[in-house]
Amino acid sequence: MANLTRIGIWTACLAVLALGMLGNGSLLFPTAGPTPAIAQDAPAADPPASEPTAPPEKTGFIDIVLSGGIVGGLILIFLLALSMTAAYLVFEQAMTIRKTEIMPPELGDTVRDHLLAGKVQEAERACRERPSFLSFVLLSGIAELDGGWTAVEKALEDATAEQSARLFRKIEYLSVIGNIAPMVGLLGTVTGMIFAFQQVAATQGAAGAGDLAEGIYQALVTTVGGLLVAIPSLGAFAIFRNWVDELVAEAAYVAQQVFTPLKRRKRQAAAQASRS
Repeated sequence: MANLTRIGIWTACLAVLALGMLGNGSLLFPTAGPTPAIAQDAPAADPPASEPTAPPEKTGFIDIVLSGGIVGGLILIFLLALSMTAAYLVFEQAMTIRKTEIMPPELGDTVRDHLLAGKVQEAERACRERPSFLSFVLLSGIAELDGGWTAVEKALEDATAEQSARLFRKIEYLSVIGNIAPMVGLLGTVTGMIFAFQQVAATQGAAGAGDLAEGIYQALVTTVGGLLVAIPSLGAFAIFRNWVDELVAEAAYVAQQVFTPLKRRKRQAAAQASRS
């Protein structure tokens, strides 16, 4: 490490010396003939002092929104509205798609015990007191008890499909926002490039970087805004979809387990009746 430090110091010294020789020029490219004494004694002119550069201005959120003009500002405001809607949907679904909300604890066991005891009204009352995904499915099955197991099973399947569609219907809005936001950002990109090339056409190719900066800036800002809205929305949609699939499958299994003992009892009763 010490050797590397020494080598770095010597390299820096050699670089400074080489720059000094290049700046002087007399060591690398000596002039032909003797140099006049006046020239040797004349002091070298001081290089002109460079003007101090102004520090770069800081860009705030409002400056970014207004940088793309009226069209860019409207597009960013629309993207902001989409992001707020997506945030509301994420919060709502996070509070709704929960196991305790889909399947209240011990509801399946309570309804199964009431049905085995022949207390159909008590089973219905237990479901109505705790409204949920599972209670709706169980009520649909209880309503078809007189029609036999085939009717009960069909009612359970239809109720499960209906309730799962209701849950999916809300989280589908996240997918819609995730697909719309990049298109809105692309709209800002296209309009920004149109403004940039309009400046080129208006000046007949003489437009500089400053003239094109506004349109290009609008194109980049709206594109980034659309992606910032779309990526979290699609991610939340995928997570909620998996939650719904898992909870719906579990609720359907619990509903089947509630009516399975009743189904076995009816089959045993039918078998005994046929034997007698």
